[in-house]
Amino acid sequence: MTGLDLLADRHRLLLVGGTWREADGDRRFDVLDPADGSVLTEVADGSVADAVEALDAAVAAQADWARTAPRERGEILRRAFDLLAARADDFAHLMSLEMGKTVAEAKGEVGYGNEFFRWFSEEAVRIHGRWMQAPAGGSRLLTVKKPVGPCLFITPWNFPLAMGTRKIGPAVAAGCTMVVKPAAQTPLTMLALAALLEEAGLPPGVLNVVPTTQAGAVSEALQADGRLRKVSFTGSTGVGKVLVRQSADRLQRMSMELGGNAPFLVFEDADIDAAVDGAMIAKMRNMGEACTAANRFLVHSSVAAEFAERLGARMGALTVGRGQDEGVDVGPLIDEKAVDSVDRLVSEAVRDGATVVTGGSAPEGPGYFYPPTVLLDVPEGAAITAEEIFGPVAPITTFETEEEAVAKANDTEYGLASYAYTRDLARTIRLAESLDFGMIGINSGLISNPAAPFGGVKASGFGREGGFEGIEEYLETTYVALPAG
Repeated sequence: MTGLDLLADRHRLLLVGGTWREADGDRRFDVLDPADGSVLTEVADGSVADAVEALDAAVAAQADWARTAPRERGEILRRAFDLLAARADDFAHLMSLEMGKTVAEAKGEVGYGNEFFRWFSEEAVRIHGRWMQAPAGGSRLLTVKKPVGPCLFITPWNFPLAMGTRKIGPAVAAGCTMVVKPAAQTPLTMLALAALLEEAGLPPGVLNVVPTTQAGAVSEALQADGRLRKVSFTGSTGVGKVLVRQSADRLQRMSMELGGNAPFLVFEDADIDAAVDGAMIAKMRNMGEACTAANRFLVHSSVAAEFAERLGARMGALTVGRGQDEGVDVGPLIDEKAVDSVDRLVSEAVRDGATVVTGGSAPEGPGYFYPPTVLLDVPEGAAITAEEIFGPVAPITTFETEEEAVAKANDTEYGLASYAYTRDLARTIRLAESLDFGMIGINSGLISNPAAPFGGVKASGFGREGGFEGIEEYLETTYVALPAG
């Protein structure tokens, strides 16, 4: 099984109203293999007209889908969970091909992403309102939860399955229909997932998928349509701001999971072995191409050299290569632009005085590879500490006091994830209260969990995905006033 075998020819098309069809004008675009830049396959290239037809289908299906019994909606998600679990290897190979991550890491994403189907299959039957007597007496107060309505989901290339299930799961559970626009670099996984949901019994029109190279025009047209009630986007802060502005005229509900600049704090009392283990997870998950990736390593000066040496040894021992090959730890980045961006940040830091512990330059040859890199003595104000790296690079700076560490950690417009290693319980509590981030990992490099609310503050967005909070993003509250007798 190559991964591409998962896709029948019809599943490289648009899915609109339960029909797999060609794009307007039969336009198609290439999906590339980031390991060598070759063409994997072609996919239908949806137009604005195609996207509007997809919204038409979602609108037409909304009323019936909202009336569908919560148990039935939950059972569809549960069947999808079982199907995806059975085909985890196939999906992992497909994801590795189009995105570059190793098959082992891709399989981990399948397991993680699939848990959103299981979690929200159980939440579908727990949607409830409340009933109470008015405080002054004489009437009763009833609140009812209803689905928001047709949604637009814009998913990123770095986690092409999990970012889809994290949005589709709660929408299906809540009774919302949707149009999904997957990233043009990685549309294949979403198309395969849509086919799987179709097999699980999801009715026509509930999920519509429109791959396109005209992302801006499509989102603008759909957001200008008053029938669209919600947008959920995972991607860059710059694009997120555009979508929020476009939502203003129609006052659409928005969930924005945007960029990050996660600090990784290592205090003088930290277990250094544990901190290095956590750093490997927080930095190297998905080759560093994750919004939650540790971006700035802030290490107490008394342990900085030891931490850098150990981290450099671990990262320098990783094997870089094609994600489908045996023994490979680190796959390629998504494209040439990504490599150029990472290389620029590293080169500028070294020029300004940073020391290369390991890695440090892009290799020659085909493919979009960059070696795991550790930099010590990164100067204050270096671009690499301010911009999201989105690659396998760990820049290390030092601090002297807890107050300085917190100030440096918070000195960013972003506020998604953060990490801290310390054995001091009182400090842990202080950090939980003082770090200005939506998520904090204490002595842990892995914080994502389907049962927990994922999201950030400041320029990292708003809204939460996962946890009990996740389904609320897809529900409206109606208040009904009832007479007492």
